[in-house]
Amino acid sequence: MDAPVVMPAVAPAAATLLDRYAGLKDRLPGARVAWVEAWRNRGAEAFRAGGFPTRRVEAWKFTDLTPLRDTRFVEALLATDTHPTLPEEAGGEEARIVLLDGRFRADLSRLDALGDGVRVESLAVLLADGDGALRDLLGTIARSDLPLPGLNAALAEDGAVIRIAPGVDAGRIRIVSLGVAPEAHAVAFHPRSIISLGAGASLTLLDGAHGAGKGVYWQNAVTEIALGEGARLTHVRVQDEARDAFHTTLVAVRVEAKAEYDSFTLVRGARLARNEVHAVLVGPKAALHLNGAQLVDGERHADTTTVIDHAAPDCESNQTVKTVLTGRARGVFQGKIHVHQVAQKTDGYQMNQALLLSPEAEINSKPQLEIYADDVKCSHGATVGELDHDQLFYLRSRGIAEVEAKSMLVQAFLTDAVSLVSDEALRETLLAATDAWWDEVEHPA
Repeated sequence: MDAPVVMPAVAPAAATLLDRYAGLKDRLPGARVAWVEAWRNRGAEAFRAGGFPTRRVEAWKFTDLTPLRDTRFVEALLATDTHPTLPEEAGGEEARIVLLDGRFRADLSRLDALGDGVRVESLAVLLADGDGALRDLLGTIARSDLPLPGLNAALAEDGAVIRIAPGVDAGRIRIVSLGVAPEAHAVAFHPRSIISLGAGASLTLLDGAHGAGKGVYWQNAVTEIALGEGARLTHVRVQDEARDAFHTTLVAVRVEAKAEYDSFTLVRGARLARNEVHAVLVGPKAALHLNGAQLVDGERHADTTTVIDHAAPDCESNQTVKTVLTGRARGVFQGKIHVHQVAQKTDGYQMNQALLLSPEAEINSKPQLEIYADDVKCSHGATVGELDHDQLFYLRSRGIAEVEAKSMLVQAFLTDAVSLVSDEALRETLLAATDAWWDEVEHPA
């Protein structure tokens, strides 16, 4: 008689989410498509094996998910006629994609502004159709063994799929991702998006919610990005969830030869936020820019974790991340550059700087270099400090109020990072967002 199969123990919060998958799997998009079902099952097993990461896991040493794990989430059930108030800046003439509680809303999107060679579709529709081209991308860029991305694969109901034909300049597209939870419940949703640029294609993508979310919700998002040879993607993300929300996201990027991924992530919302980027340069002369800023106040927690894999020769990567903390806020930066043996002539640079505006604020910084090639130029650095008292005194002596003087110094600190964004309009958007954050912060006397 065969011995019974013993399944690993699962924490109650994780078990509830796995039970939800078991109950929903026959109704999720693509339920009757074999490869979609296999993809979802692999994700569920990854989450079953890992559960919610604890601080005993090295990559999560500085981020405690207990508040997230202890919140009871229900499914985000959304009426099709729900029309939330979109951020004011989302009303322009450029193409717009709206995701509401993780679901693609064609009625709120503006797709008529898309040019030739640009396709934007709902992930749910493509999964239900068993789209063959999607199969070659979905789950092939993001790691399948990580628990939270695994949960995303199991429970993803929708997302945006953007495909740019070779040689096409797609201009600018905006993604507005909103979470709107009812007052009586906390909801969780798991959007999955795909961005694919053919050889020589280009796109500028502004991605974020810009403070329009409401209530207690958990957005557990995964975005997979594939850049063909010579393609260029400028990707500016503004993570500005509701103040009581939770945000975990993984952006996984594959960069082919001579392609460039130029990104900036501004973190200024959510009770707890974890932004991960995993990028691999797989072709010679590929380039990667992962810049950003974290603005953290009150008792909020923000974590930026990146892994850059140099898997081809003659590539470059640059990363500058700045963090400003007030109150009892906690910030984390973890950045790893992994240079494979084949990746000769790698040029990698990483800098993390933190500005503490309160004696109770805290930053944990962990830059890493793992190099297996001989002919490389790699460096990293980290600094932590407070506002320069001499500079503050100089501004105060010129009749500038203390709060305004501090604002000027904080903006000067952040400008070095924001100036790395090549698009002038996007730079102005980011500077306006940092100004708005400063105006919302409580300034002690």
